[in-house]
Amino acid sequence: MPSATSIASFTRQFRVLVVGGSYGGLTAALTLLDLSRGRVARFDSKPDAQPPQRQLPIQITVVDERDGFYHLIGSPRALACDNYASKTWTRFEDIPALRSPDIRFLRGSVNSVDCQSKVARILDAHTKETRKEKYDFLIASSGLRRVFPTVPQSLRRDEFVEEAKKHVDDIRNAQDGIVVIGGGAVGVEMAAELRLLHPNRKITLIHSRDRVLSAEPLPVEFQERVGSILREAGVKVIFGQRVLDITAIETEGERRLWKLELADRRTVYAGHVMNAVSKCVPTTSYLPEEALTEEGYVKIRASTQFPKNILNADSHFAVGDMVSWSGIKRCGAAMHMGYHAAVNVHQLMLSEESNYKPEFINLQEVPPVMALSMGKTAVTYTPDSGTKDGEEVHDVMFGEDMGYSICWNYMRMSEPCQA
Repeated sequence: MPSATSIASFTRQFRVLVVGGSYGGLTAALTLLDLSRGRVARFDSKPDAQPPQRQLPIQITVVDERDGFYHLIGSPRALACDNYASKTWTRFEDIPALRSPDIRFLRGSVNSVDCQSKVARILDAHTKETRKEKYDFLIASSGLRRVFPTVPQSLRRDEFVEEAKKHVDDIRNAQDGIVVIGGGAVGVEMAAELRLLHPNRKITLIHSRDRVLSAEPLPVEFQERVGSILREAGVKVIFGQRVLDITAIETEGERRLWKLELADRRTVYAGHVMNAVSKCVPTTSYLPEEALTEEGYVKIRASTQFPKNILNADSHFAVGDMVSWSGIKRCGAAMHMGYHAAVNVHQLMLSEESNYKPEFINLQEVPPVMALSMGKTAVTYTPDSGTKDGEEVHDVMFGEDMGYSICWNYMRMSEPCQA
């Protein structure tokens, strides 16, 4: 283990600004904490990996609108089961792995980033004032802007627990059934979870195309198998129809009733409606336009660095759902990118104080893969294995808690940070 003298040999402290405290951002922060202290990174899968030879003085600042880590994968169950919901959100201060003087959390949102001067302007959620934050390296991992019910809109854990409880109460009171609009991954998982957790309620899924997951580059076999599992679970599926209008119907007492008019002039009634159709928007408005695609995604090199045409591009990284890279957006891919960004940042830190030549690790092209939790079963697709489904598949991919423990344990968030 390197001695404390190896820290003193560096002339300054490295400041790292991480924008976004979800899968990619936390993976990057935890990897940097490990590497800066001369330890093998917790995400390094190489059995013979050697720890860095020098420790680095580092200060990591994580900025996030929320006050904690939210397990996005668990949303379909969190909004259908209030007991589960309380587990999916953990305040940053309550995560043992993040209790370190080398990392701090700021609840707020980044308004702008000046890549030339390496200064970010941040709106502090507590003071409501804009502050300037200087950095040496930036890792953007703020993800996509998603609407309810894809993700909760609360920004604090206590508010989220109340939001989820109210939503579950609406489901329990939906005497006339529940309609889920949209057959993407979120809509499919929501319909399946509702059917499992509320078997006494009629669940209907309405999708505008002839098959679910029609917007994803996935084989027909996979899409049709997912649709079959929905039907087998007791979900009524209406394909090829758009919902043109939703109207509240006056009823007596506390009973709620909604009238849905479809494109073929059919009418569907429900006690509760969940709209899972939404266009996800990258949260990249604070970054230079030259670094973005027309759709707003960050253009990155295989090293996860900004494109070369950006000032100080080598000091700016982006990971997760907000980047333009191959493959379907997944939490696993975000964590993979976060690890890559942190390792490459660490390499640049080492090279800055010596004649050390940085050795980057680069992303590879990612084929379309998918894993869906559908009640007690799961359906997966990879180009090598094709389509698979079953309870055994669910146990491996999601466990008993929609993958919460798998992600938590992979990031080793229960392990106290060691000096």
